[in-house]
Amino acid sequence: MIYDKALIKSNIERITKELASRATLLAATKTVPPDIINHAADCGIRVVGENRVNELMEKYGQIDRERLELHFIGHLQTNKVKYIIDKVSLIHSVDSLRLAQEIDRQAYKAGKRMDVLIEVNIANEPTKSGILFEEIDEFVGKIRSFDNLRLRGLMSIPPKSENSYGNSVYFKKISKKFIDISHKIVDNDTIGLLSIGMSGDYMSAVENGSNLVRIGSAIFGERDRQ
Repeated sequence: MIYDKALIKSNIERITKELASRATLLAATKTVPPDIINHAADCGIRVVGENRVNELMEKYGQIDRERLELHFIGHLQTNKVKYIIDKVSLIHSVDSLRLAQEIDRQAYKAGKRMDVLIEVNIANEPTKSGILFEEIDEFVGKIRSFDNLRLRGLMSIPPKSENSYGNSVYFKKISKKFIDISHKIVDNDTIGLLSIGMSGDYMSAVENGSNLVRIGSAIFGERDRQ
């Protein structure tokens, strides 16, 4: 795939202006080569997210980590946690107690407390991972029992929609739950992140409470599926 650096710069400037400091812009860099990721840093990107452990490992030594904060945003297998625990500042996709236990174990070994988001299957789709909506409160309690995890908030990927505002109902639903959780927890100073919204619906997400949006194709162009 050939990347247009001028267009990437223009896209970042446009999206940043649209967000108007209401949400952090995370550049989703699946399949994007390190030199283009570093160009995005030149254009103002400060947070990037990788979906695959192997790809993250390949790029890790080549991206500008002085300027870029690295998140893991994809489905994470328990046997891969050990490879990224010392490389990322936030894991977006905690979707099971078993995964949480392994992150806690590896964080202890690494001597750190790992920031995490609970991934919510907001529409209870059988093909998607994530905690079911009705199980969120119980799962929050379990996550907060681990000494080496720090719950920062919620993440969700709604169903595909034909228009940018088609998922407003899901965004409103999870935003309300996010606020409820924050109010219920007394020491809630770390619970401040709602990661919803991607390239096709990020403005709808922000208007419904998102403060962290994960944008890939709207910055870099459509990925080469091959």
